Amino acid sequence: MQMDNYYDILIVGGGPIGIACGIEAQKHNKSHIIIEKGCLVNSLYHYPVNMTFFSSAERLEIGNTPFVTTNPKPKRAEALEYYRRIEQKFNLNTHLFEEVLAIQKEEGLFKVQTNKDQYTAKQVIVATGFYDIPMLMDIPGEELPKVKHYYDDPHYYAKQQVLVVGASNSSIDAALETFRKGAQVTLVVRGPAISPRVKYWVRPDIDNRIAFGEVKAYFNSCLSRVTEKEAYIQTPEGEICIPNDFVLALTGYRPNFQFLRKIGIEIPEEKPMIPMHNPETMETNVPGLYLAGVVCGGLNTHLWFIENSRIHAQMILQHIIQQA
Repeated sequence: MQMDNYYDILIVGGGPIGIACGIEAQKHNKSHIIIEKGCLVNSLYHYPVNMTFFSSAERLEIGNTPFVTTNPKPKRAEALEYYRRIEQKFNLNTHLFEEVLAIQKEEGLFKVQTNKDQYTAKQVIVATGFYDIPMLMDIPGEELPKVKHYYDDPHYYAKQQVLVVGASNSSIDAALETFRKGAQVTLVVRGPAISPRVKYWVRPDIDNRIAFGEVKAYFNSCLSRVTEKEAYIQTPEGEICIPNDFVLALTGYRPNFQFLRKIGIEIPEEKPMIPMHNPETMETNVPGLYLAGVVCGGLNTHLWFIENSRIHAQMILQHIIQQA
């Protein structure tokens, strides 16, 4: 088909699964374009600088290319380099810092509008992940600059009164790392214990810090409000007030449901709000429009990971080939 900016497959999202989809398209001689609103593997880039993956390196591999590391589990910096080299190796057609604004299907083709250009594609794959929109606590003071929903470098919090909300890997990593940089750390957990999903080599560390009183933990509790100098915690014994400089509200993230609905994908109103798609083909209720990666899980953000959603690229291309 001869037209400007036409591709067989347009992929929204330049993370590991978006890259895997580009590789699979190339493998089947399908013209492709990957459009990413941030940098390459943008979500991984915004992970904490010291983060260690739960998955081993071989489970993060794509493109039948080994992920070599001397560590038992790869670190963020290694993953960034690995996926950058993969994208370079396959010479994928990747457009970075370009945001998809609208997708409409007209006469069997998808018209895609970005903040920089317009494209036409026969099929579209949405691999946008879920790391862009934090789950808010909806409490007074959450809008204060000292309340952060993303955590990066622990050095920033040295000698500060830091309150960490949550019991997952991100929360526990933040609590331990800031503690070791000299912060006075308070951990607020809604449930009765640390999440069973916390990395097995981290669990004894946080348990011991709490047991020794080095990290103060409030279980069956929630943060109720925040002021410039204090934080209020609702505990089983009632509300308490503690001095506070920073709040790390690492309460999870969610897909951009507004965007998914805007492009025609049906999403139930009730939780877990899993976008409508065929789990065998990954095709949504819009023919030719597919989902890939963690976005498929809706609010069940612990359902899909790189290691178990890599297969989506093959499933989608297999279906596209069968439909041709």
